[in-house]
Amino acid sequence: MNGTALYLRFIAISLRSEMLYPTAFMLRLVSQFFVTVIEFGGVWVLFARFNHVRGWTFAQVAVFYAITSIAFAIADGLSRGFDSVGPLLIKTGNFDRILLRPRSSALQITGRDFALSSVGRLAQGLMALGVAISLLNPDWGVAQWLILAWAIAGGVSLFFALKVLEGTLAFWTTEGLEIANTLTYGGEAAAQYPLDIYASWFRKFLIYFVPIGCSLYFPVALVVGRAASGVPPWLAVLTPATGVVFLFIALAVWQVGIRHYTSTGS
Repeated sequence: MNGTALYLRFIAISLRSEMLYPTAFMLRLVSQFFVTVIEFGGVWVLFARFNHVRGWTFAQVAVFYAITSIAFAIADGLSRGFDSVGPLLIKTGNFDRILLRPRSSALQITGRDFALSSVGRLAQGLMALGVAISLLNPDWGVAQWLILAWAIAGGVSLFFALKVLEGTLAFWTTEGLEIANTLTYGGEAAAQYPLDIYASWFRKFLIYFVPIGCSLYFPVALVVGRAASGVPPWLAVLTPATGVVFLFIALAVWQVGIRHYTSTGS
């Protein structure tokens, strides 16, 4: 069985396990949807009070919010297994089993826990995109939709990479660190707004250190007609590739972490 077929088998197993308790699954899905809807409602309240933030309208920010939520929902569903690397695998020594199997450790962990409940967050992101389109009434062609799809792909890669790095820390800390959530969930929250509303040092952090700006801000700003200053359109179209590159870097760091794994000795 090749890697793709094995991963699909992992997903099928996860879906069957989720459906063992359908009521609990539906409650998780619905709660994720409504929690994020309330969060989006908070954005609307902000703009209902102030009309705009540094020239950005609610409809424009809603596109950022939607694309970021869609990308994060997909990445979170695919990478949930890395959340439990420390307490469930490294601390208990069960990571030994992962290493003994003739398949990539990253593939096995990705397939351990496919979070179907992230569909609730995904649905909310699609709803936010629908609201943004209805307010903007944009004259988008195929090119604009392809850029948005490319931005989502870059965002998925970026958030997946952050989850991998969070799991990699456990090779040195054993337990997972809550501070890592400042980059994953905190990064998602930051990407839901245009970067030029933030302080200069924070913008640079989100562009050069954790390339959220490159993966999401530059291409989305181009599509909504507010291209970032100093970034030509052709470069804004290419910047989501930084999310893919960041993912490869994270997987390389993951391999370094594996080489530092010493098991429990039990």
